[in-house]
Amino acid sequence: MLLITGVVAAAILIVAVLPVIWSMVGTFSSASAATDRSMRTDFKIVTTYAKSYPATNAGALVTVWMKNVGTSRIGLTELSSGDVYLGLSADFKRATLKTPYNAAVVKSATTDWNYSIRDSNANNIWEPGETLEVNGYAPTSTQPTNQLIYFQLTLPSGVSRSAEFTAI
Repeated sequence: MLLITGVVAAAILIVAVLPVIWSMVGTFSSASAATDRSMRTDFKIVTTYAKSYPATNAGALVTVWMKNVGTSRIGLTELSSGDVYLGLSADFKRATLKTPYNAAVVKSATTDWNYSIRDSNANNIWEPGETLEVNGYAPTSTQPTNQLIYFQLTLPSGVSRSAEFTAI
């Protein structure tokens, strides 16, 4: 009787507990891979600049330089799929990428951005140690001189950096 009870208990344990353990292993493995990818993808905002236009053409032309300080290479597809948020600190919007990605950003009615990789080997990949220049234009309802400008770049992997700086 004890032997039968022991066998039934072992069978219940195997049927009930092992699938849970295997699903937890899969979850931990996925989370670990995502964390590893995020840790390898890292960049730092090096410096920023914002120039305001006269009050009749209110808006700010913004340039942000960033350095890839991670160990991952970031390709054009990932950069082009990223999101840029730009504007006055109290009123920023999601910017639209100008196509092609290196098209000039000029004063317009919309919030636009583009980027340029300061590519040391001309392979169009933002490699560790290389600099990315992001240019953007944010129309404003008031003169942005001496006001805080907000900038954020978010990659599709979820890694993002932001900065606030004063327009001159």
